Amino acid sequence: MELRQLEYFVAVAEEQNFTRAAERVHISQSGVSAQIRRLESELGAELFDRSARTATLTAAGKAALGPARDALAAAEAIGQAVGEVTDLIRGRLTVGMVIGCTITPLFDALAAFHRAHPGVEISLLEDNSDRLVEGVRAGVLDLALIGTATATPDGLDALTIISERLVAAVPAEHPLAEERRVTLRDLAAYPLVCMPPGTGLRTVFDRACAAQSLQPEIALQASSADAIADLAARGLGVAVLSDSMAANHRDRLTARTIDDVETPALLALIWKSKPGPALRELLVHSRQAFTEPDGHPDGQGGPMGPPPGSD
Repeated sequence: MELRQLEYFVAVAEEQNFTRAAERVHISQSGVSAQIRRLESELGAELFDRSARTATLTAAGKAALGPARDALAAAEAIGQAVGEVTDLIRGRLTVGMVIGCTITPLFDALAAFHRAHPGVEISLLEDNSDRLVEGVRAGVLDLALIGTATATPDGLDALTIISERLVAAVPAEHPLAEERRVTLRDLAAYPLVCMPPGTGLRTVFDRACAAQSLQPEIALQASSADAIADLAARGLGVAVLSDSMAANHRDRLTARTIDDVETPALLALIWKSKPGPALRELLVHSRQAFTEPDGHPDGQGGPMGPPPGSD
C-alpha cells in the first residue's frame, strides 16, 4: 500500500468521479483507475461502486476513507515537522476563490509565497461562497476568499478584506436615478439583476428582503459584476451591486445606496484554526498583499467584484 494510492482513493471519494480526481492529482484517468484497482486488490475488497455514472463508496470504501485521510495527514505532518526544523516548508495548499472575483492582491500573495517557498504546491479553484466555506470546514480547502454576510463563519478564522454597502445601479434615464434615496420597497417595483444564491452579496440582499417580507423579482442572475452592470445598462433590470462594483461602471450607471440594507457585504479570507506552517506563511503574505502601509484594505475590486480593467 502506497501513499499515492491513498491520495488517489481520497480524491475519487471526494470528487465522486475518476476523471475529476485525475485532473486534481495531475495524472491520467487510467493511472488513477489502475492504482485504485491495485489498492483494492491489496485490501481484498472493492472500494467504489462503478455501476452508476458517479463513483460512490462501497461499505468497505466508507470504512477506509477516514483512516486514509488520517494517513495522508500524518505523512504531511512528518514533512512539516522536519521542514520546521530545517526551515524548509514543503507540502500542498489548496486555495479557493469565489467565482467572478478577480482580486489582484490574492494573486500577489500567491506569487510572493511561491517565490519564498517553491517546495509548496499551490492549487487554485473557483466556486460559490457557500461551497467554499464547506470546503474549508471539510479540509478540502486550506484557505478561501469568499463573499459573505458574516464577518467570521462559524468554526473558522477570518480576515475581512472589504466591507461595503449594497447599492442599486440604473441607467441615467431610469426613474430611480432621479431619487435621492432608494429602499427595498422601491426596488420591488422593478425586475432586478443580482448575484446568484450562495454568494455573499445575494445572502445580504435576501436576508434584508426577508426581514421586510418582500419578494422582489430577480429577473436575471450573473456571477460577474461586469455582466450584471451590462444587463442593467441595457435596461433589463435594476442591478444590485456593492459600492465599489458599481463605481467601476459610473460612466453608464447611476448608483444609489439602498438605505434600509445596513448589513454590509463582506469579502474575507477564511481558514481553519491552528494552520500548519505553509498556511501560516501564506497568511503572512496575504495580510501584506491586502493591506496598505496605513493598515487599511487597498480597495481593489469589491465583495465579489473585479478591479477596474479586469473581468
